Amino acid sequence: MEVEARRSLADVVRRDLGLTGTRVGCETGVCGSCTVLVDDEPVRACTVLAVQADGQRVETVESLAEDDGRLGPLQQAFQDHFALQCGFCTPGFLMLGTALLRREPAPGRERIRSCVAANLCRCTGYRPIVDAIEAVTR
Repeated sequence: MEVEARRSLADVVRRDLGLTGTRVGCETGVCGSCTVLVDDEPVRACTVLAVQADGQRVETVESLAEDDGRLGPLQQAFQDHFALQCGFCTPGFLMLGTALLRREPAPGRERIRSCVAANLCRCTGYRPIVDAIEAVTR
């Protein structure tokens, strides 16, 4: 697809591709709600120009579901451990957790805590998020 050079990856993903699971919160890269994976690396989609992703694989939270539409393992763990309340920040945490687990299949709690500290959540207090990611490693 062709996009204007000035458009953010978050804007293109949401508006042009209709993948609205990627949230836009602060629009400055601070909150992490817009985190997507670009070639397996987490990036803040609100601060990346869509043209910068040209030729790269972009994954959004929608890609985490099973082929039959059921929740993927990390998504299910978030539900099982009540790791979301309002849900606004959840897609960013899921993408961060996915990237971490791909690099380190069995990270410890401290490593998980360090990873999720990159995103902001005003509801859960982070413990359920850490519990959910840790549960997938068992």
